[in-house]
Amino acid sequence: MKHQDETRAAYDGVVELYASMFANRLETQPFSRNMIETFAELVRGTGNLRVVDVGCGPGHLTAMLHDLGLDAFGLDLSPGMVDHARRAHPALRFDEARMEALPVEDGTLGGVLAHYSMIHTPSEELPALLAEQVRVLAPGGLLLVSFFATDGPEPVRFDHKVTPAFSWPVDQFAEVLAGAGLVTFARLLHDPASERGFLDAHLLARRR
Repeated sequence: MKHQDETRAAYDGVVELYASMFANRLETQPFSRNMIETFAELVRGTGNLRVVDVGCGPGHLTAMLHDLGLDAFGLDLSPGMVDHARRAHPALRFDEARMEALPVEDGTLGGVLAHYSMIHTPSEELPALLAEQVRVLAPGGLLLVSFFATDGPEPVRFDHKVTPAFSWPVDQFAEVLAGAGLVTFARLLHDPASERGFLDAHLLARRR
């Protein structure tokens, strides 16, 4: 769990800067915004409006999910991010938690949003992390996961601006989702908005 301790410390050190950079980021990212809106619409269609934003950071996407009609709450590894989210969105619930040990009952959620929050997870730990997301989803519940994609055959570790991260081949990530009990039924790839050159990837999956 050393990498998680490092990730927590790294994000605790950039809370205000990160929040200022990302609070309105989706205004210039129509693909990401539309995928989240589609996710929210499909979750509403299940009748189970309870969703979690894992790795919620400053809470801006949790608030967006709430505005889209969902009973949304946020969880994050960084206590600094959780504190900021609570101050920025006092009407919503935010708690500190690891994605590998969610404080959520089995099979109770209509959806899980993981917006670039799994990127710091080493490849060998991703299956267990996804199994935890599946645990909390009700049958038919939805997961929207966004990450950096690479054209290569294996995940690539790179120097993220906050702390080391990984990009993934999309097909391989989808296979890991399948192994966890999720059926991927939509994917979106688009050109990057950064100098790293990775594609931005979004996979929408349903629990069997």
